[in-house]
Amino acid sequence: MHRRYSYVPITQRPDFSWPEGRRLAVYIGLNLETFRFGEGLGAELAPGGPQPDVLNYAWRDYGNRVGAFRMADLFDDLGLSLSVLVNSNLYDDCPGLVDRFRSRGDEIVGHGRTNSERQGILPEAEEMALIKEATDRIEQAEGNRPNGWLGPWISQSPVTPDLLKEAGYSYLLDWCHDDQPVWFATRSGPILSVPYPQELNDIPMIVGRKMDAAPFADMVIDNFAEMLEQSADQPLVMGIALHPYLFGQPYRLRHLRRALTELKTLADERVWWTTSGAIADHFANLIPAT
Repeated sequence: MHRRYSYVPITQRPDFSWPEGRRLAVYIGLNLETFRFGEGLGAELAPGGPQPDVLNYAWRDYGNRVGAFRMADLFDDLGLSLSVLVNSNLYDDCPGLVDRFRSRGDEIVGHGRTNSERQGILPEAEEMALIKEATDRIEQAEGNRPNGWLGPWISQSPVTPDLLKEAGYSYLLDWCHDDQPVWFATRSGPILSVPYPQELNDIPMIVGRKMDAAPFADMVIDNFAEMLEQSADQPLVMGIALHPYLFGQPYRLRHLRRALTELKTLADERVWWTTSGAIADHFANLIPAT
């Protein structure tokens, strides 16, 4: 057992509400990622050949050069704030990219240095150094340290929650085990886990299961409608995880526009459009760690 949290079914927890009595908190996690040329990990459009794997590298780079800006325009049109999950190497690899989202007032979340590597396979000292390097680079660029962290490739070692707590993080996003925030135990005190989706996530769906844009958009709409009904009994969190090299493609962007427009139509006073950081702050103030 990991001993990070205890088992409490969602039907046996204290009731509470999001701000203004709302019951369903919805946030979008936009992953801004950079990849090494000629080495390291990376999602594949087609089975990769010998390095340099130009096909897959260029496919991913489209997201930073084009797709992210198209998506930012869409979120502007819909009035939606984001949690932007940032590889810190982007500040040097793609100067100006993060500026587009900072200017919108979006939350910046730590997401490692690059998605060409996994932190969870590193010795503790090296993982600590990775977290520190990424955090310091974001603070240098943004003027403040991020409060939340998502590991590159959802990668955690046995001590990652401990290291994040000790680095000053208040919440993490790697776990998809619940529809409410959950307090984790660490060797230095509690850290909050905010639900991050793996079903409403374009990487496992589109890259892993070979689903494409239309059924993914339908899935987002159906999930929202069902969770809105379920939220009468328990306050819930619905996250949507997106990557610009996938949903920044024009034909997929069209379906994302359809899905989010439908969600805005279905939404009422029960829905809180927010960020993962605002969810963490509200929950921590209402349900302190025990």
